[in-house]
Amino acid sequence: MKKRKFTLSTTQVILLSFLVTILSGSILLALPISSASGAPVPYIDALFTATTSTCVTGLVTVTTFSSWSVFGQAVILLLIQVGGLGIITIMSGFMIMFNKKMGIGDKLLIQDAFNLNTMSGLAKFIKNILFGTLIIESAGALLYMPVFVRDFGARGIWVSVFNAVSAFCNAGMDIIGESSLVNYASDPLINAVTSTLIILGGIGYVVWWDVLRVIKNRTSRNKRIFKYLTLHSKIAIIATLALIFGGGILIFIFEYNNPLTIGELPLSDKIQVSLFQSVTTRTAGFASVPQENLTSASSIVSIILMFIGGSPVGTAGGVKTVTLVVLLCSAFSTIRNKRTATVFCRTISIGSIRKAVAVVAMFFVILLSSTVLLAYVTDAPAIDIIYETVSASATVGLSRNLTPSLGIFGKIIIIVTMYFGRVGPISLAVALGSGNETQNVVSNPTEDIIIG
Repeated sequence: MKKRKFTLSTTQVILLSFLVTILSGSILLALPISSASGAPVPYIDALFTATTSTCVTGLVTVTTFSSWSVFGQAVILLLIQVGGLGIITIMSGFMIMFNKKMGIGDKLLIQDAFNLNTMSGLAKFIKNILFGTLIIESAGALLYMPVFVRDFGARGIWVSVFNAVSAFCNAGMDIIGESSLVNYASDPLINAVTSTLIILGGIGYVVWWDVLRVIKNRTSRNKRIFKYLTLHSKIAIIATLALIFGGGILIFIFEYNNPLTIGELPLSDKIQVSLFQSVTTRTAGFASVPQENLTSASSIVSIILMFIGGSPVGTAGGVKTVTLVVLLCSAFSTIRNKRTATVFCRTISIGSIRKAVAVVAMFFVILLSSTVLLAYVTDAPAIDIIYETVSASATVGLSRNLTPSLGIFGKIIIIVTMYFGRVGPISLAVALGSGNETQNVVSNPTEDIIIG
């Protein structure tokens, strides 16, 4: 009898690529040359840092600014860039650079890595991602330099590059100091550049090209760009704007009189900090106010924003804006006794609804499991634990100062949560079940059950 050849599915390859990148990065960060003091950092902290960098989360057990040498910081930045773009994108970019033709397996990898519906034009898609990322990150670094070079001298150039890559990849890690962007909470340039990089990375690559396509194809007489966008782009843009401004307004109201956050600031700065908090919770992780000083109401709003995250096919995490909109439209159509869910005069496919349900369900499983386990190994307040696990699973990186105090088991729980949160709940489910997939030849009987 011929033995069955063992092969990995495309989704399993993606999962393993992240895992190999994390382990390789942890080995480099555990070397003495990576440490600022010259003494090796404990391996658990090196592994934690490699995971949070590759998964573009931003939670840290040791301070990035003071714990790592320039070599260590360069390793972290490389992991952030690889994690933000995806190892499959980097590998495909090298194939294109050396004029190597993509096989069907390579195309399937890219399609799964970006959750695309088609394999046409993938080489051009990868080129556009790499070129667009280079342009945006370079522009961000140049815009940072006037402030950071003023404050840090020549080192400000490195700080600017690091911050630009970290912001675009929604990683939230920085080498500015011990308190992230708290000292720049009232700086309009730093706030504007960081927020723009976060939004551009989180809105999704397909939205970039769709907007550029419509602008290019519209005549000078017809400026109605939004009308000609795809349904995906419309949902992503509207949901992003609604969450940013809606979240900013709520945080502004809840923190208005809080002396520990924005209570003592002028009105213009209160608005600026509130909007930045709303943006950064969309999986970026930079903090312009100490998260542990937020009111309970603002903390809950931040948790909701972290849970939702950014948009698909980008650098952000969370369940994604489009997923949320699809579920809400499906729920409202059921409430109104409609047979189909619609948005912007378009019917949402059953497949999209089922996938949205699967993503949220798997996300909840990961989130609830990590929350219960972390609560078991630490005696921190419940709000701090939930904030930490949502931040880890949605790859945000904001913390109510809990991460540095975690023991070894707490660190392992967050490491696993960040990994599962980055590779994606649906990818995890497909990968684990790919070897046992069977074809249903006989349809089972249908029977109604009571819901609600």
